[in-house]
Parts: sequence; structure tokens; C-alpha cells
Amino acid sequence: MSNNDVKALSIFALGGINEIGKNMYVIQYRDDIIVIDCGGKFPDESLLGVDLIIPDTSYLEENRDKVRALILTHGHEDHIGAIPFFLKKLNVPIYATHFTLGLIELKLKEHRLTRETELVTINSESSLEFGEIGVSFFKVSHSIPDCLGIVFHTPEGNVVHTGDFKFDMTPANNEKADIHKMAEIGNKGVLALISESTNAERKGLTPSEQMVADHMEDAFMRAEGKVLLSTFASNVSRVQQVVDTAIKTNRKLALLGRSMVNVVGVAMERGYLDVPEGLIIQAQEIDKLAPEKVVILCTGSQGEPNAALARLSTGNYRDAAIYPGDTVIFAASPIPGNEKAVSKIIDNLYQLGAKVIYGSGSSTGMHVSGHGYQEDLKLMLTLMKPTYFIPIHGEYRMLHHHRLLAESVGVEKGNSFIIKNGDVVDIENRVARQTRSIPAGDTYVDGISVGDVGEVVLRDRRQLSEDGMLVIVVTISKADRKIIQGPDTITRGFVYVKESEELLKEINSLVKKTMQDLDEGDFGHWNVMKREIKKSVGKYLFNQTKRKPMILPVIIEI
Repeated sequence: MSNNDVKALSIFALGGINEIGKNMYVIQYRDDIIVIDCGGKFPDESLLGVDLIIPDTSYLEENRDKVRALILTHGHEDHIGAIPFFLKKLNVPIYATHFTLGLIELKLKEHRLTRETELVTINSESSLEFGEIGVSFFKVSHSIPDCLGIVFHTPEGNVVHTGDFKFDMTPANNEKADIHKMAEIGNKGVLALISESTNAERKGLTPSEQMVADHMEDAFMRAEGKVLLSTFASNVSRVQQVVDTAIKTNRKLALLGRSMVNVVGVAMERGYLDVPEGLIIQAQEIDKLAPEKVVILCTGSQGEPNAALARLSTGNYRDAAIYPGDTVIFAASPIPGNEKAVSKIIDNLYQLGAKVIYGSGSSTGMHVSGHGYQEDLKLMLTLMKPTYFIPIHGEYRMLHHHRLLAESVGVEKGNSFIIKNGDVVDIENRVARQTRSIPAGDTYVDGISVGDVGEVVLRDRRQLSEDGMLVIVVTISKADRKIIQGPDTITRGFVYVKESEELLKEINSLVKKTMQDLDEGDFGHWNVMKREIKKSVGKYLFNQTKRKPMILPVIIEI
């Protein structure tokens, strides 16, 4: 997008549209760019070896002199997980609430970026100025402390980004959404509303967090052995409920899992979690107490293979174990795509003799969503009364249902934009259009490399994982261009050598014949030789086995 393309006001997403995760949204008014959130998401099974998926920030890098700030709505991984990688390319000031900054600092220390980054604490009363864009905030309820919605005051009009939200009149942390302020914002006029859509398919209002406390206390009272409860580490309200219930039922609390220990530490240090002295014990002390005197709070509610609960379920956790009669509670619903991994852990737990409380939050009472249902979304739309509406943070069907909700409460048909990552909504003279796009997509993090793994590498990994590989080594004479040694075939993940000696002999004979049949001029060209070997061996193997292993010819010249 060149300077000539930039309209008065542009709104677009680099992540978070038609997906759950890696949220990144951008507001641009002429030469001022503000980035909202910077999240990552975890890969599915098809992305072999990839550790994290983050947004493609090439547009921001090309316009780095215009990027004024990164503002965070809250501290969930899908909103802050990509920050260290973003900062290595664009070191801009970060604005976030007290608790969110605590979580960000953990990441920056890990990546050794603390000294180089400007961190600014904000709250719902803060007011900022970036060129011609003014920024103010309002408080929203979610499943993590210190969440904000954002208002961008531009010469074209006000643009509101809701962040993740629900309306809970009895929140566990007593952080109620500022409905009066939202109404004032709506009365002053909202040109465009950008609102999350995660639960746009679910009817009614989101249940209150207070419901969980009652069910949790009942389960603790009934439990005969240890209680193990797994939830998102960032759900500090849920952690506080576990703390309160442990006190009521006279149990000590152990924390398992690095993220659980880190987040609880930040929450206690910054005053978001009230834990009496002496309640928390070390993992090594668990077996020293009677089982009915212990509750374990651990990570792994989404089936993560290396999380504490997964290792406990297979008996591979060094300092703790699950015994017959222990109670395991899943205090989080599986994110779509994680169901299979969670089911495997549940099966393992039953084999250990544990009592398992699992399923959707509504069925067990152990979890309520942090995202608003249809009535919550309609309330936000009614309060804001936007002229234009952009649903975000959800898969396409969720965005579609959210658009229908918007039209049901007064947003004119044709004034809602269901966009893809990279699609730009331009607003000029208060008229919105979507006619152009900028580069946007996924960037893969693999170990310490960022962006080095692309579709070609992933295709090779998939081929290796499905059909294995063959390495064919041939040594030729530099002087007379004849084969001195080989061919020798090494196989990994394709066939078992001892049972396939005849097949490998045929491959070696075929390679020798292929090289002998080459024209004299082609024999010295390594690329030609390798191509012909791969072609002939690949065709032969497919006819014989109906498989396509990766074939790597190695030609040594001496």
C-alpha cells in the first residue's frame, strides 16, 4: 500500500479474522499507525515442527516510521504471544494495563528484550495522543484481569475496538464492565465498531463466574483423595476460586506447570490474587500430606502434550502422581481442535483410577466462557450504536452470525464488513468501503528461527513423515567419469532393510543403469544425474509400493 493509496482512515487485520488466535489489528489515519494486540497461536498437527504461528508484519515493517504504538487489550496468549518477535523487527512503545505488563515482562526477560523496550502502564481512565489520533479506554469483563476496550478518536469519527468481553454482573474478581461509560461513548457517536465474535452462535447471556464457585466447592467437599484442577493459567479469577475453596475445605495448594507458577507469581506480586501465607506448598511436599489435604492446580486443560496434566496422566511427572480415588477437574472447555488430545488424557486418567469431571462448562458447572454470547454481543452493539460494523476474532460462520445480530439491533444492511486478514476498510468523508488488500498471512516460528519455515519445507516434512526417505550414494571417478563405488541405498522410515533386501538391490541396479544410459555430456552434470536418478527410482518405487518417499541422491566425485 503506497502513500497514494492511504485514505483518511484505514482499518485492517493482520491476524484474528476467520481464525481463533494470533490477533493483530491496525488503525491508520494518514501517517499515524497504531497496532492493537500482538498474539500467536499454536499449530495443528499438519504443521510439523512448527512451535508458534504469528502474524505477517511485512506491511508494518515497510511503514515502520509511521508505527506509533502497540496497545494491548489484555494478557491472553492469543493477544500477547507474538510480542517478542514483533519487537525484534519493530521496537515501538507498548501500552498495557498493570497485570498485562507483568505477563509481557516475563516474555521480554526470556527473550532478553527488557532493557530495550518502552513499557507504559495504562488503565480505563488513560488518555493518549498519537499524531491526529486520540485514544481513550473503557473497562470490560473477561476471563483475565485488567481488560480494556479502546476508543480511537480520529478526524473522521470514533472507532471502537471492544477487546474480548462479556457482561458479568457478579464477576469473581469484582471487575465489572463499565456499562455507563460505554453508553456515553455510544451517545457521542461511533463511526465504526470492531467487536469480537467467538460466541456469536450461542444464544442467551454468558453465565456468571459466580456459578463456578458453588460447583467447585461441592466437588471439593465430595472428593475423597487429592483434587487436581486444570485450567488456563491466565484465568486468575478461577485461580482465586481454587484458593478460596482450598481454604474452605482445609486443603493445601500445589502449583504444577511453568506457566501456572509464573502467572500466579505475577498475580500475587501485583495484587490481583489474594493467597494467605502458608497455603501454597512445593510439589515435593504433596506426598508428605494426606491426600484429602491437598489440591493441585496445574496446566494442561487443552491436552498440551508437555503440560503438567498430560505428564501426570502417563505417570511421568517427577514430583507428583495420580492414584485411584483422586479427583481430576477440567475447569476449561476444549478449544476447537483440541478435543482429541483432551480425550486421550481423560482416558489415561480413568486408567489410573481417578474420578474425572470433564465436558463443556455448562454441563459440569466448572467453567464459564470469557466471551459474550449473543445477548452480550447485542448489548454491546446497542450501547455503541455504530454506523459501520466489523466483526473480528472468530471463524467465518461466527463473523456471519455476528453480522446478523448487528442488523437485528439496528446496523443498516450493507454497513457490516466481513473481511479477511489483509482486507482494508477505508473510511473517507464518513463513507466506508472495502476495495483493496495488503499482504497478510502466517509466519512460522520453529525453534529460534522466524519465517525460515515455509510451505516448501513443510511439504518436505509431511513427505518424510508419511513415506520416509531414501539416500542413494554413488562415487564416480573424476578422471574417466565411471562409477567407482556404489550405488549404496540408505533408507529411513520407508522400508525395514532386513525384509527388503531384494527391493534395495533392484534400486541399486536401476540407479547404475540410469547413470550408464546418460549421454556422455550429461554424465558430468550433477543436477542432471540427480534428476534422472530421482525420476527413475521414484517411478519404480511407486509401481512397486504405491508410496512416494523422499529420494536424495548423493554423488561423490574423487
